[in-house]
Amino acid sequence: MKVDFVVYPEHGRPFTADATFPEDGQPKPIIIYTHGFKGFKDWGHFNHLAQYFADKGFVFVKFNFSYNGTTLDDYSDLHDLEAFGKNNFTLELDDLEALINLLHDKQGPVLQEELDLNRLYLVGHSRGGGSVILKAAEDERVKAVATWAGISDFDQRWTQEVMDKWKAEGVQWIENARTGVQMPLYYQIYEDYIKNLHRLHIPEVIKKVHQPLLILHGEEDETLPVQMAHDLKSWKPDAELQLLPGADHSFGGMHPYEADELPEPARRAADFTIEFFNKHA
Repeated sequence: MKVDFVVYPEHGRPFTADATFPEDGQPKPIIIYTHGFKGFKDWGHFNHLAQYFADKGFVFVKFNFSYNGTTLDDYSDLHDLEAFGKNNFTLELDDLEALINLLHDKQGPVLQEELDLNRLYLVGHSRGGGSVILKAAEDERVKAVATWAGISDFDQRWTQEVMDKWKAEGVQWIENARTGVQMPLYYQIYEDYIKNLHRLHIPEVIKKVHQPLLILHGEEDETLPVQMAHDLKSWKPDAELQLLPGADHSFGGMHPYEADELPEPARRAADFTIEFFNKHA
């Protein structure tokens, strides 16, 4: 079964989400899957991923960050570039908070009898991996966390030259390699980051994460170097690190994705994640 719904965070910009699960009236563990930079909930193979986890007995929830560039009317791709430019990391944490709260709401979109709220897990891909680490550090309702090609530090890739130009112009332009569209990134995201370092600086915040953490990273990641996985492990030594031979940044996925089954690297990542979460039931 798939349930589509809308989440209304306190900051005022609603976003779309969906939950895929076997409707059997029994409480099932919950996975919230968090997309990365330039990602969205229906990208590539993500719907196949949702069904794969549901077939294994999970409630799989995926969503669009409110400012990721989708809208309520059209969440098939990133087209609201102004919203995309205004996104920041605290907004993303607020979105996760609103989604977790809604799942706990007895009047929420998924019947409470289907949810085991004591087994709520977070999975984050790429930049979303950073977001789920930060959210786990501040939310005791999270049982365990998995990062898939997760980022280790939000500002690690901003050189001084980039920063000086960005500050002077107020915007930098990021090309969407898939579409060729130039997407704005306003300087406010950096200002928000500096203002909220106590919540957003992953190398320090990860040390406050008491929940079990699985770090998955493809050995052929062309976007975020494998060193980022080792960095995360060094800051949280009790984390479990799994490097996937032959896996790229998207674990074999692409958009659009035409195949009927999960790409093999994504299936391996899913199986590692399921095994890890079942160990921490």
